[in-house]
Amino acid sequence: MSTSAMPCDPHEIGSLFLFEKLTPEQLGRLCAEGRMERFEPGPVYTEGEPATCFYVMVEGTVVLYRRVGGDDVEVSRTSQRGVYAGAMQAYLGDRVPQTYVNTLRVTEPTRFFVLPAQSFADIMREWFPMAAHLLEGLFFGSRNTQRAIGQRERLLALGSLSAGLTHELNNPAAAAVRATAALRERVGKMRHKLAIIARGPYSREALAELIDIQERTAERVAKAPVLTPLEASDREDELVDWLEDHGIPEGWRVAPTFVQAGLDTDWLEQVAATVPEDILTGAIGWLNYTVETELLMDEIDDSTTRISHLVDAAKQYAQLDRAPHRDVDVHELLDSTLLMLSGKIGPRVRVVKDYDRSLPRIPAYPAELNQVWTNLIDNAVAAIGSTGGEGVLTVRTAREGDRLLVEFRDTGPGVPEDIRDRIFDPFFTTKPVGEGTGLGLDISWRIVVHKHHGSLHVESVPGDTRFQVLLPLTSPVTDAGADTDTGTEPRSAEEPA
Repeated sequence: MSTSAMPCDPHEIGSLFLFEKLTPEQLGRLCAEGRMERFEPGPVYTEGEPATCFYVMVEGTVVLYRRVGGDDVEVSRTSQRGVYAGAMQAYLGDRVPQTYVNTLRVTEPTRFFVLPAQSFADIMREWFPMAAHLLEGLFFGSRNTQRAIGQRERLLALGSLSAGLTHELNNPAAAAVRATAALRERVGKMRHKLAIIARGPYSREALAELIDIQERTAERVAKAPVLTPLEASDREDELVDWLEDHGIPEGWRVAPTFVQAGLDTDWLEQVAATVPEDILTGAIGWLNYTVETELLMDEIDDSTTRISHLVDAAKQYAQLDRAPHRDVDVHELLDSTLLMLSGKIGPRVRVVKDYDRSLPRIPAYPAELNQVWTNLIDNAVAAIGSTGGEGVLTVRTAREGDRLLVEFRDTGPGVPEDIRDRIFDPFFTTKPVGEGTGLGLDISWRIVVHKHHGSLHVESVPGDTRFQVLLPLTSPVTDAGADTDTGTEPRSAEEPA
């Protein structure tokens, strides 16, 4: 842009609030090491460039922007004399990246006092050593505190997820153990019944027919229809009547098992027509053990499959053995997170999935997006819980232009308007003491904005709160300068002060 150098007047810069307490000798040094420059409308410096100068506006109008996703968002506009920006952390040296954290533009011809970054750093350490030490302590102390609490936040989330996963795994594992014990008992009874049949006066043809019926019964179990409770009750009554009519003792014991296996009176008529009458009772008992065995094996299969799905979900959630950055289906990430959090969500929160399955895969860091989903779902469940524990959590995906939308909507009390602009700030939380660190949304914001060049915002009225994550569909995700740790620079642009 067009600039022009101008003489530096110590009296003029001494009239600025930033320098009003300096001595004539100090003002003289500033003018000797700095310069006065006049900038025409346009950019003064751009976010991400090396921070080489400290700017103090003498007259004109300045506008500050921050890069959010692919857009420059205006964060401050002022004509106040003495506002400053630029290499404000030069006194920290190479302990922090010395780059501009925002973009500075002017909208009219504007004069600045411009001080090289190294001169600004030397003057700060020489003239204000105590202030420099205090500022260093504040900066690094705050960053270390944020990092430590951020790690604690992740550990708490991991503990909660581990407890939920353990609970979810315990149910199918216990079912498999119970079914295995019952199966052992049934197989033992089948061996006993087989020994009785083998010692009986049955022909080889009768035994062959019985074995054939056993095989066809096992096949029938695998194809058993799903009955309503009323249909199942009616069929049980029919089977009990049939068994009593054919002299089968305690038919009420075996009827429920036969109904569960999909057997009916027509099937029993086929059995009665196939085996001799004198072995019908033994045949029914033998088939009952067969059915029970098949049902128990189905239960074991269902339980172990459920365990396998939970383990797969845990691997998907943690992204084990996967590249940190890749093309992902956000629905897979959402489903794995919802499954991992199902124990915490509980039965009183109804989850509704409103997915647009036509959405393409997007370039992302999946493990970190799962962390975002976890934080947003956890907050939604907590909000619903504050109103009595019952409500609806809706997870919606859609396309919005060249971005993918993931929306978490809850029926909680909403986010009050007076704190809506603060909820993404570090350490800000509305949860009771001991229940939140105030970093969940802060971390989520950094992951979405800094690492994925997306946006995260909230819309809220009582009974309808929506956290909306917008992610680029095709934009490449780069890791340059990004840091999801809470020790990165604050998201808010440094306003000229």
